[in-house]
Amino acid sequence: MRNSIAALSTIYVKNFSIIIFIVIMCFSITTQAQGDGPRFYWKGLMGTNAVPVIGSSMGGNANPFDPTYKVVPGANFEATMTMAGYAKMLPLLKRSAMVSVLMPMGRISSTTSINGFSTNTTARGYGDPMLQLGINIIGPKAIMNIPQIIRYQPGFSVDLIGSLAVPMGEYDSSSPVNIGQNRWYGRVGAPVVWQIGAWVPGKRTTFEFLPAIWFFSDNNNFMGQKMETKPMYQLEAHLTHDFMEKFWGSLDAISYSGGQATVDGVEGNELNNVGVGGTLGYHINDNIQMNISYSSSVNDSQPTDLKMDGFRVTLICGWHSLVEGMNRLKESH
Repeated sequence: MRNSIAALSTIYVKNFSIIIFIVIMCFSITTQAQGDGPRFYWKGLMGTNAVPVIGSSMGGNANPFDPTYKVVPGANFEATMTMAGYAKMLPLLKRSAMVSVLMPMGRISSTTSINGFSTNTTARGYGDPMLQLGINIIGPKAIMNIPQIIRYQPGFSVDLIGSLAVPMGEYDSSSPVNIGQNRWYGRVGAPVVWQIGAWVPGKRTTFEFLPAIWFFSDNNNFMGQKMETKPMYQLEAHLTHDFMEKFWGSLDAISYSGGQATVDGVEGNELNNVGVGGTLGYHINDNIQMNISYSSSVNDSQPTDLKMDGFRVTLICGWHSLVEGMNRLKESH
C-alpha cells in the first residue's frame, strides 16, 4: 500500500509545476488604464490563495488613479503606483468562484499650462480599495482536487464578475488631483477565456476578452461642486501563447467609451479611446510568477483624446495547503 501511495504521489508531483502555474494565475487585477491583463481569469484549485504586488509608472493627460480617465487638455500627469492585494478561490454552487481585494497607493503629480502659466499639483497616499467577486458560469466545474486540475482544460469559459471600490482613499476637495475619488464606483463584466489548440505547457494558446460596464456615484464635493459621471464601457482583449513551458507572451488591446462627466451642469467629453500593448510572463519558481506589461493609447491626436502610456511589473505569489503538503512529501522521499 505504501508503495502504491508513493507511486501515485510521484505521478502527481511530476505535474506539480503545471498545477502551480495554473494556481497562481487564478484571479483578476484591476489596474486602471492598463486593464486586468492576460491570463488572470484562468482557474485554479479551490482553496488556492494568491497575493499580487504590482508596480506601475503611468503618464498622460488624465489622472491614472481616476477610473473615468477625465481628460484635462494641456495637462501632463505622472504617476507612480503600487498595488497589493489578496485573492482566494472557493467553490460556489459547484462553480469556480474568486473573492479578492486590491489596495492602491502611490504618488501623482500634474503640470497644467494655460496661456503660458504652469500650475503644479501633487498628491500621495492611499487610494480606494477595490473588492471583487467572480464566478464561472460557462465552462468546466470547480477544480476540487489535484487529479481534476491535471485533466483540466478551459475550453470556452465565461465568468461573471462584480467589482466595488470603497471611497476610503485620501481626498482633498480643494485639489483637482487626488489618489482617492470621494465616491463609490464599480463594474460588472463577463471575462471570456477561449482555449485554442492543445492544453499542454509550452504550447498553450488562448484568446481572452473582457466586456464590462463601469458605474459611478456622484462626487458631491469636487472642488466645491457636484460631479456626475455616466456609465463607461470597457472592452479588453488578449491573444496569449506559450513560448516555452515557463515563458509566455500576449498581445493586448483595450478600449474605453462613454464616461461623460458633468460638473455643475457643464458637460465634458465622452471617452472613445483605444490602447494597445504587450505582456511577457515568466514563472520564477513553483509559487511565483512575474509579468511585465507596456501599453499606450493610439487614437490620441486631438487635445480632448485620452493620451496615456504605462509600464507595469506584477509579481504573483500563489499557494495551496494540499499542494504544499505534496511538495513536502516529495522532499521526504
